[in-house]
Amino acid sequence: MKIRKTNLDDLNTVLSLYENARAFMAANGNPTQWGTQYPPVDTVKQDISEGFSYVCEENGRIIAVFYYQQGEDSTYLNIHNGQWLNNAPYGVVHRITSDGSVPGTAGFCLNWAFEQCGNLKIDTHENNYIMQHLLGKLGFTKCGYIYTDDGTERIAYQKEESEAN
Repeated sequence: MKIRKTNLDDLNTVLSLYENARAFMAANGNPTQWGTQYPPVDTVKQDISEGFSYVCEENGRIIAVFYYQQGEDSTYLNIHNGQWLNNAPYGVVHRITSDGSVPGTAGFCLNWAFEQCGNLKIDTHENNYIMQHLLGKLGFTKCGYIYTDDGTERIAYQKEESEAN
């Protein structure tokens, strides 16, 4: 597998991945995290144009997409019922999904993002048990709760480099 920046030629494939993810989440007890329209096309295009959208390819075929950026994220400025592991500079991942065709793809993408910065934050919906399980398996720590721009609550996670590394 390899990670590369998304380009506008990938747009239809990326939109299809998000459409499939919404259906998968709804079928697995999480119908409200992305609803029926998230992320909107304009958000996906903006992610691509700003250089924060990445795809994961296997044998030249796009199998996953995610948002990755290093730097402060306004969503994570306020954390409730807990605290971040540290206040060091960090990267964030949002809007991650895979087509499910290659086991371990989401973990591969998250590990790639962590390798870029060594301090990674991510959040997920309380009903997204699949993502919660994956984050725990990958060594992320549940830190508390954040609220998205639309006011919905999310479980906040962080992973930091250990002192042994």
